[in-house]
Amino acid sequence: MTDKIIIFDTTLRDGEQSPGASMTKEEKLRIARQLEKLGVDVIEAGFAAASPGDADAINSIAKVIERSTVCSLARASEKDVRAAGEAIKPAKHGRIHTFIATSPIHMQHKLRMEPDEVVARAVQAVKWALEYTDDVEFSAEDAVRSEMPFLVRIFDEVIKAGAKTLNVPDTVGYSIPLLWGERFKQLIATVPNSDKVIWSTHCHNDLGMASANSLAAVMNGARQVECTINGLGERAGNAALEEVVMAIKTRRDIFTFDTNIDTTQIVPTSKLVSSITGYPVQPNKSIVGANAFAHESGIHQDGVLKHRETYEIMRAEDVGWGANKMVMGKHSGRAAFRSRLQELGIVLDGEEALNEVFARFKTLADKKHEIFDEDIQALVGNEGDAQVSDYFRLVSMRAHSETGVLPKAQVTLSVGGKEHQAEAQRGGPVDATFQAIEQIVKSGSELLLYSVNNITSGTDAQGEVTVRLSKGGRVVNGLGADTDIVVASAMAYLNALNKLDAGEERAHPQV
Repeated sequence: MTDKIIIFDTTLRDGEQSPGASMTKEEKLRIARQLEKLGVDVIEAGFAAASPGDADAINSIAKVIERSTVCSLARASEKDVRAAGEAIKPAKHGRIHTFIATSPIHMQHKLRMEPDEVVARAVQAVKWALEYTDDVEFSAEDAVRSEMPFLVRIFDEVIKAGAKTLNVPDTVGYSIPLLWGERFKQLIATVPNSDKVIWSTHCHNDLGMASANSLAAVMNGARQVECTINGLGERAGNAALEEVVMAIKTRRDIFTFDTNIDTTQIVPTSKLVSSITGYPVQPNKSIVGANAFAHESGIHQDGVLKHRETYEIMRAEDVGWGANKMVMGKHSGRAAFRSRLQELGIVLDGEEALNEVFARFKTLADKKHEIFDEDIQALVGNEGDAQVSDYFRLVSMRAHSETGVLPKAQVTLSVGGKEHQAEAQRGGPVDATFQAIEQIVKSGSELLLYSVNNITSGTDAQGEVTVRLSKGGRVVNGLGADTDIVVASAMAYLNALNKLDAGEERAHPQV
């Protein structure tokens, strides 16, 4: 056993399975660079067999990441494993993560395979993976509902085949800490050669215990934790990286090991992922929520003023709050702007893209006095994104809202280069704007979510709008940011329409 806990981040794979959270290659590259800056040991960059676009994104990430291991998920099939192997080829440190379901309910109803077949398939998948890398991870999907003797058997066989990491996933978020810790203790005590591999835990949050279960596994022998930024992930999400890491760092009296995470990068990473995926962080979210270090109660305020540790078990600056204080304004030049983009891990495609973003920066600087890092990240948006078209584009708009009068919106859109105009009256200016847009585009999509979040504090702050649309079984998020919320709403709606128009079908990793 080692005194280091390996942090395996699956934001770009499991996190992307959140409805509407699919990311483009450029967005994945931005997040991957930030994850490496954060100090993540293993970046699960995607599921190569899902689509050519996903394989290309993994391959691109593998080319630029220097220190972190770049991993691709693969089902226990030759096609999947070879797709993963090709995708990670450029990586300095590459891993293939293959899995197959091991619970009776999954083997019978999903796989329709006998236990012997499942073991044989798992062993063969590990052997295929070893043709590409000696860093192979095997997961027993739905281990939480699997029978212990069968888990012992399949883990024994994949160790013999050459797997270096064994992942025990609570795929459906069913366990509780006491039982999850006991499961790890039993497996490590029973599986032959268990000391020759790294044991990993992957927990979902359906009962709100993903982080607690992960830490229970660590206390009973797990030395890799699979998690995501902000707890993003399928259904109720995954164990949150920030919670697991800060629990280990804060409770030194219990956890006698450490991670390689630079905790001052936690908040910047959280904000980047939130901005790109369109999943805002709730204010009372631990570690990265806006209220995580805020004190409203007079008793609490008095205590903190006298001695911080009376009510704060962590320092806000240790997780990155207050670290993002590089303020830019209308007098900032291109060199300073370019430098700040580099520090934020934002790479634009050539000088033309930089010129366009810099022009938007200057326009924003005329509207608000101080521009923060979050503003810059929102400004970049989908700039340089080759996978999202500009087929639908806002040319101009006008919205009117007055007490006692039905709000009205007029919009002018460019659709494939040709301008169209429409007008609508509805219960609110945003609703009227969306209806006017639909009169032109006639998308037939369903609005699933409309969310507004202020990017920074102050009445002159940009508002960031998330619009989630569904059509034909596909779900996408659109983002828009502006100091005018109605304009930001129109931009977000059109961004989502462009993603629906140009989007690529994705296979689900567990289908």
